[in-house]
Amino acid sequence: MKHKISDETIDYVGILAKLELPAEEKEAAKTDMEKMLDYIDTLNELDTEGIEPMSHVFPVNNVFREDIVTNGDKKEEILANAPLRKDDRFEVPKTIA
Repeated sequence: MKHKISDETIDYVGILAKLELPAEEKEAAKTDMEKMLDYIDTLNELDTEGIEPMSHVFPVNNVFREDIVTNGDKKEEILANAPLRKDDRFEVPKTIA
């Protein structure tokens, strides 16, 4: 391993993440972080010249369509199932005092 993570770094990361780790978990976290940093170094060795950055592995395109109502106005049919009803709306118990 090329990178060495100090106990102070693990403690600081623990504070930022609001975690309290026992000593054995701190050692495991240090090892994991060192492996991650080494892997990032390996990735940095790759030649990415001419490669366009991307945010997704697959192409993401918006699919636009006409907003056409297909189910019509079923307000009365829907409100018929309401346990409580006020005018043309569902009535629900008050949740904030």
